[in-house]
Formats: sequence, structure tokens, C-alpha cells
Amino acid sequence: MPAPLEILTDLVASARKGGADAADAVMFKSAHLGLRQRLGKPEMLERSESQDLGLRVFVGKRQASVSSTDPSPKALAELVERAVAMARLAPEDIYCGIAEADAIARKFPELDLNDLSEPSPESLEARARETEEAARAVPGITNSEGAEATWSRSEIAIAASNGFASSYARSGHGVSVSVIAGEGAGMETDYDYASSVHGKDLEAAALVGRRAGERTVRRLNPRKAETAKVPVVFEPRVAASLVSHIAGAIVGPSIARKASFLKDSMGKQILSSGLNVIDDPLKPRGLRSRPFDGEGIAARRWALVEDGILKTWLLDLASARQLGLVTTGHAARGTSGPPGPSATNLYLEAGALTPEALMADIKSGFYVTSLMGHGINMVTGDYSRGAAGFWIESGKLAYPVSEVTVAGNLKDMFLKMTPANDLEFKMAVNAPTLRIEGMTVAGR
Repeated sequence: MPAPLEILTDLVASARKGGADAADAVMFKSAHLGLRQRLGKPEMLERSESQDLGLRVFVGKRQASVSSTDPSPKALAELVERAVAMARLAPEDIYCGIAEADAIARKFPELDLNDLSEPSPESLEARARETEEAARAVPGITNSEGAEATWSRSEIAIAASNGFASSYARSGHGVSVSVIAGEGAGMETDYDYASSVHGKDLEAAALVGRRAGERTVRRLNPRKAETAKVPVVFEPRVAASLVSHIAGAIVGPSIARKASFLKDSMGKQILSSGLNVIDDPLKPRGLRSRPFDGEGIAARRWALVEDGILKTWLLDLASARQLGLVTTGHAARGTSGPPGPSATNLYLEAGALTPEALMADIKSGFYVTSLMGHGINMVTGDYSRGAAGFWIESGKLAYPVSEVTVAGNLKDMFLKMTPANDLEFKMAVNAPTLRIEGMTVAGR
């Protein structure tokens, strides 16, 4: 079978011959191996492989996208014919189109994203077993919801009629476990996980398991908090969601539609002075690193927020044209539709204080370890989510708390945000421990 780039280049050329003024095509090839076990016994061993390609064609200012899992010459010829016919009937979109030839990426940095070693099912079983055993060994753990170890590899190839043609591969390793503590109506559950691009960078399975067990046990015998307006501290795992909300509020399409609470904030202070939010697709071995975006634009590191000031939107070509700007190289895409902007390795830079020092002066407050629900209005910034964690008394975690709601407005929350110094890169979006002043905690 021809290589992905050869298939895509021929497909784009066929689209041009078939009547398209311009075209681009993308192919995803992936393999996945996963093993799940519970109470020491394997429950699932699964391997899957897939290949999916998409073609986007332009006839004037009309575009259409089609996808297929069949790379045979006959199927691809039908794909081209169908795509061009659809584009001729599509409504006009004055902002659509591929990049100009002088804007596409020409150099591709080495990001070390592909671990060439594939783990055996036996090694995944050992990893899952070690994770679950470590979690179950924590005193107070009474049951397990299971542990899972996974491996994957994806190859992404893109070709376009502007001359762009390149590909890259990315691997992934992961382990996770969820366990139960307590009995009957007093049961609590929690989990932990780790992920990495290279297997040798994956956190030790026993550490992940022990941490999951300890997190679960300390949730036992929760209380309900009184409704109050207090400082709220988000542990890193949930603090990352607040950074995601920043990215979600500055994507180009939302700004163009004026459907974001930050739509008028360019060049203005949205975080406390000194705070920086970084998006870095060029991070070696980063979980979302990439040498170019979904439209063939070179990837680059961006300070989205610098010293608390919003510096840029997240843009693809279409949203950039709509706003009269230049793409930031944030286009992400699948096979069945046009690209849209998305962040890559996103993080809030660490502060100076330890988490303990960050909480030391809190006489009464709430430390959040888990969030539930989706009560966020991205147009107004109103924020309300179910939460669980620990009550803070005299600067220390005093007792577990559940069934409460934390509420505020994201614009106010961002300006009252103080980060600790414990930033770690464990996910695609990362943040240190965050303290936010004056949030409403609704309890009994």
C-alpha cells in the first residue's frame, strides 16, 4: 500500500483535476492496545487499528468535506467526485480557504514524539496489576473499580494544493486505577492516573496506585459545609480546568461571534499581574506537541497571557480572516469537517509560594479536589460547579467535605487568582495549586 503522504498528494491532485480550485487532505492512522483488570483478574484485552482520511475541496468560496476509511483507488475516485459535487452546492463562505504557499511550514523541529517500542500484553498486564495492588494495599481500601494500562500510536499526515505535505507520529502510554474505601452508605471512591509519550517517562505504577488509594481513604466521613464566601484553593488536577476555560474563551470563532465573556479583553488585564499562560506545541515529548497545525502552519510557542495581559486569540485561518488577523497556527482537525482552533500543551506558570504557604493565612476556606457538572456560561463567565474536597481551618486541611457548590464569575475569579509553585506537566493542560479569593461555597 502506498505511504499516507503519497495517497494524500495524489488525492489532492485528483481533486484539482476534478474541478476543485484548491484542496487539502488529511489521514490518521492509529493503533491502540489496552488491558483492564479488576481484583487481580484481567477483564479486557483489546487491540484496535484504524485508518481514516478526509478530503476538503474548494470551488470558489464554497467548500465541502468528505471522509472515508477505504483508501482503494476506486473509493478515492468516488470521494473526489462526491466532494466536488457537494462543494458546488454548498453556501458561500468568504473566510474559507487553505493557506497561501508562502505561509506554510517549511522546517519541522524534532520533538521526540514517537516511542518506537510497543509494549507486550504481558507488560501491560504487569503494569495494571502493580497499579491496582498498590492501591488496594492502602489501609481502608475495601474494593476496586479496576485498573487499566494502555499504549497507542497515531500518525497524522496532511497534504494540500499549496504545496504542503508532511506527517508526524505520536505515541502514548497510560495507566489508571479507581478504588473504593468504606462500606455501605459510607463508601467513597477516587482515582489516579499517569500518561506520557514515551514509556520510560511514565510514572511508576506503584506510585499511581498508592496515590489513588490514599486519595480515596482521605475522603471518608465527609461533612457538609455551611454556605459562606471564602477563599477557595484548587488542587492542580482541578486547577487545570480553570486554565482550559481561559483557552475556551479566546478561540477565534467565539470571538468573531461575540460569544465569549473575554470578547472585549484583548490587550487588557484578565489575570493578576505577573501571571503568564503559555501554549507550547514545541515542548519535546509533550502530550499535545506537534511540528505544524492542521492547516500546515508552523507551530510556535505563544504567551497567551503575559503579566496578566491577554496577548492573542487562538486562531485558525478562517477565524483569523474573519477578525482581520493572521492565524496563530492553532488549527486542529478531523476528517469530516473544516479545522477549528485549539490549544496544545497549555499551562499557567508557577508562582513563588508552596501550597502550604498559599493556604497558611486562611482561617476558613475550601480546598477542592474534584469537580462535577458543567455549570459554566462561556458568554457571561458565570461559574457554578458541584465540588468535593477538604475544609481549611487555620491554614490546614481539617476534614473532608462533599455535596457543595462553588460559584463565582470567571472574570472575577481570574483576577483574584494566585498560583503556588507546584506546577507539574502531567496532562495536556496543567496548572499549579490555585487560590481564588471570595468565592461562594454553597452547602447546607
